[in-house]
Amino acid sequence: MLPARFENEAALDDFLSQPAPAVVALMRRLPGDLAILGAAGKMGISLAIQAVRAVREAGVTKRVVAVARFSNPAARRALEDAGVETLACDLLEAAAVAGLPRLANVVFMAGRKFGTGGDAPLTWAANTLLPANVATHFRESRIVAFSTGCVYPLVAPDSGGCTEDEAPEPVGEYAQSCLGRERMFEYASGRWGTPLCLLRLNYAIDLRYGVLHDLASMILRDAPVDLGMGWFNCLWQGDANARALLALEHCAAPRTILNLTGPEILSVRDVARRLGNALDRPVRFNGAEHPTAWLNNATQSLRLFGPPAVAVERLIAWTADWLRTGGRSLGLPTHFEVRDGRF
Repeated sequence: MLPARFENEAALDDFLSQPAPAVVALMRRLPGDLAILGAAGKMGISLAIQAVRAVREAGVTKRVVAVARFSNPAARRALEDAGVETLACDLLEAAAVAGLPRLANVVFMAGRKFGTGGDAPLTWAANTLLPANVATHFRESRIVAFSTGCVYPLVAPDSGGCTEDEAPEPVGEYAQSCLGRERMFEYASGRWGTPLCLLRLNYAIDLRYGVLHDLASMILRDAPVDLGMGWFNCLWQGDANARALLALEHCAAPRTILNLTGPEILSVRDVARRLGNALDRPVRFNGAEHPTAWLNNATQSLRLFGPPAVAVERLIAWTADWLRTGGRSLGLPTHFEVRDGRF
């Protein structure tokens, strides 16, 4: 049963990291240990803890190792307190990557988005050189690598969204570098036969950040909701984490691609109005909807993994309650409304 609301961050984090039965079953049959690279970011901590909890519930012995620079010591403590092994490593340094244990299963979550305009070379290094280091070192592993739906072209909502067969047309240097990340992993998969699954995500929802958080925050401060990017996809972060782990069984050489998002194409105008009703606040809008947006078609991943455990209506209610009652924000806006790729 889903909770009606979350009293505090501890309750939210506990629910985010609760393993689905399918993930527990996966851990019983998945051979080898698991490394999560870039594990100190927004999603990595809850994914790693979900994995280690699933291992425990499965009653098996399996290492779950979180790798990051750990510039925030609190992230490392949270992982270790939950039973996750941690290793500090700068994945941009090939020599440092070469010292990591070569575990059988890898979930890759490292990347750089914001600040691209101010330091494009660093973004390209983080999104292409770093994956090349990882792909080379872990060429005998099974790799699930997070990517983004921003590698696709902007499409009309009545198209149903881009399927995995859509040719990439990345807009802006961030999206271009993300396609570069994919190409580095694809090169390794083709050269060494590394089983690979690329996950193109649009957008993960945690009550402390995400598109719904951004919209609700605008409404609460009486800021106009920009309609330039008039439609979006989203998925509860706990569901996204579960699907990322389950994707380990769908890696292939040269590679598999899966769109990772919810089943709906959502209207910004409609969702903002629903949030406004839940918050009991008026909603103001700015501009009008462009005819296109970054939209993913998740039919393939929904066929493999089933519907999300948490529907959009529940996410809207949770987000409104969280912000109305003073829940913490990570202060990391998604900038989902940006259309030119300049983040």
